[in-house]
Amino acid sequence: MDRIFQAAERLAVCYGFPMIRTRSIAVLEGQGALHPQALLAEVVARLRGEGVRVVGVLAEDSDAEGACSAGWLRDIASGTRFSIQLDAAPAGTTCHMDASGIESACDLLLPQLASADLVLLSKFGKLEAMKQGLWRAFTAAEHAGMPLLTTVSSRHADAWKAWAPAAARVAPDLPAIEEWFRTLPA
Repeated sequence: MDRIFQAAERLAVCYGFPMIRTRSIAVLEGQGALHPQALLAEVVARLRGEGVRVVGVLAEDSDAEGACSAGWLRDIASGTRFSIQLDAAPAGTTCHMDASGIESACDLLLPQLASADLVLLSKFGKLEAMKQGLWRAFTAAEHAGMPLLTTVSSRHADAWKAWAPAAARVAPDLPAIEEWFRTLPA
C-alpha cells in the first residue's frame, strides 16, 4: 500500500494537488445499466426520500451532438439550471463548454455544503483537472470531511487519482452506492 501512496504522491506533485487520503470520497467505477447522471439522479431521489440532505449538481443533456452532450447543470437543492454549453466553440477549439455556467452553479452550491449529509457532483472533468469548474466544491467538501460522490472523465483519471488516490471506487448501481454511504463513519 505504501508504494501505491508514493506513486499517488508523485502524481499529486505533478498536478500540483494536495493529496487526499479518505474513503468518504467515492467515484462510480465502470459503466452500469443506467447513464451515470441518471443513476446519480436515482441516488438523489432515494436518499432524499429517506431524509438524507443531498446537495450538489447533476448534468443534463442538451440537444447538441458531439463528445460532450451535457448542456446544463441542475442544482439539486433549488432545481436551478445553469447553461454550460456555448452556442459556438471559441476560435481554435472544438469544445463548447461554458466555464462561466459551471462557476455560477458552483457559486450557488458552496453555501449549501454546511447543511449537507452528502455532496453529489456530476463529474470531475477537464475544468476540475485544471482547478476550475466545480473544483472549489470538490475541495470544500473534502476539507469539511463531507461524503462526496461523483463520476470521473476517463481522460482526466490521472488528475483524479492525483487528488483523491484513496477514494472509494463504487459499482455503478444503487445498492452499491447505498452500501458505501451507509458504511461511512457518522
